[in-house]
Amino acid sequence: MPLHRWDSDAPQDAGRDRNGGHRLAVNPFYGQANPVGDMTEAPPKHRLPNAPLAPSTAYQVVHDELMLDGNSRLNLATFVTTWMEPEAGVLMGECRDKNMIDKDEYPRTAELERRCVAILADLWNAPDPAAAVGCSTTGSSEACMLAGMALKRRWAKRNADRYPSPGARPNLVMGVNVQVCWEKFCNFWEVEARQVPMEGDRFHLDPAAAAALCDENTIGVVGVLGSTFDGSYEPIAELCAALDELQGRTGLDVPVHVDGASGAMVAPFLDEELVWDFRLPRVASINTSGHKYGLVYPGVGWALWRSAAELPEELVFRVNYLGGDMPTFALNFSRPGAQVVAQYYTFLRLGREGYRAVQQSTRDVAIGLAEEVGKFGDFRMLTRGDELPVFAFTTEEGVTAYDVFDVARRMREKGWLVPAYTFPENREDLSVIRVVCRNGFTSDLAELFLEDLGLLLPELRRQSGPAVRDKGAATGFHH
Repeated sequence: MPLHRWDSDAPQDAGRDRNGGHRLAVNPFYGQANPVGDMTEAPPKHRLPNAPLAPSTAYQVVHDELMLDGNSRLNLATFVTTWMEPEAGVLMGECRDKNMIDKDEYPRTAELERRCVAILADLWNAPDPAAAVGCSTTGSSEACMLAGMALKRRWAKRNADRYPSPGARPNLVMGVNVQVCWEKFCNFWEVEARQVPMEGDRFHLDPAAAAALCDENTIGVVGVLGSTFDGSYEPIAELCAALDELQGRTGLDVPVHVDGASGAMVAPFLDEELVWDFRLPRVASINTSGHKYGLVYPGVGWALWRSAAELPEELVFRVNYLGGDMPTFALNFSRPGAQVVAQYYTFLRLGREGYRAVQQSTRDVAIGLAEEVGKFGDFRMLTRGDELPVFAFTTEEGVTAYDVFDVARRMREKGWLVPAYTFPENREDLSVIRVVCRNGFTSDLAELFLEDLGLLLPELRRQSGPAVRDKGAATGFHH
């Protein structure tokens, strides 16, 4: 079923004048010269117009419709970067016509990608950063697919004597809180998804429970450094220790992939004592989103492997450039080089101390805002923004006049986009609001958020009960 009807979605006579002709549905001043005679009717929306439009007219028609979108700076649902410096925007504009896959034609863009991989390998404590391999992607979803493919191929090679066979179905172990891209990977690549459920106040993977799900068909375990449900870090070191113990008992050697979509660009700067990365020998690969806390506009992600041994050679395509060898391993081919250039610009611009200052400021805003939300007395805080700059909260048990879906709906009326959603299996009784604090969401904006929330609460408290009973229809937000 198409998302839009072929003709206008408006009533049949809404776009016609009194004589049955098409009414001009855009401002007459959009015409190039004569506002009373240059334009006679609006261009069609669902088929190509018969004739070209002036560029200024086409721009204004599209621009006006996009004004109805939400304000991205007030979007506290997304992890994706919504602000960069003007200089970064200029660089991206200069590179938007460069195709990243054409490494021979754009060797300097390819070199900046290579440098970014080296910087991340060093940041994530690869044993030999020069030996680590990796690539840019369109985002963490593609990076996760690549990591999963490598895990499956390595497992298949180790089990070539019995795979494929009915008794050798590969599986991947993860928490039920993983981003939906991992479920897609398992579906697309025919891997059984074994998920550790939430239990009580534990909202992510339990190391012992994950190890208990592993067997000779397990291709790997996914640990998430920063759950999208509540912003908490999964215990990667404890997970590796549980798998070490499993190997000691059974001989099973199960690798770990760290989905660091957000946390891999936060923890190295703010949680240096936390061991989660390539310092753990069991960690085979890591991904991150450059367009999240990497501070780059969408879309760019990164996938890195500890060494070439973790990335099967048959999955790597090699491109010759500058007389050298450039390995490429990606699902997508043609895409602009702008985001990769912007990532290198941001690495060069900020350095370690700059990233530390930005991420600390963001975490300070999250912790401070979570504390103030808790002071209202209506809400129970699940997390407080002290890992990812993200916190989640639900209503206190005694609050019966409204629920989190009412809060999200009413805050949207003020322009704030905050997601309300129900947790997965085993904790479907729990509905929460999650607030993502990003660079650009300042303490001043946080104060405005608190002011608007405080103004709404008296009205919500006077309700006779929650306004929306169908929680599935209460929000358009999905993980």
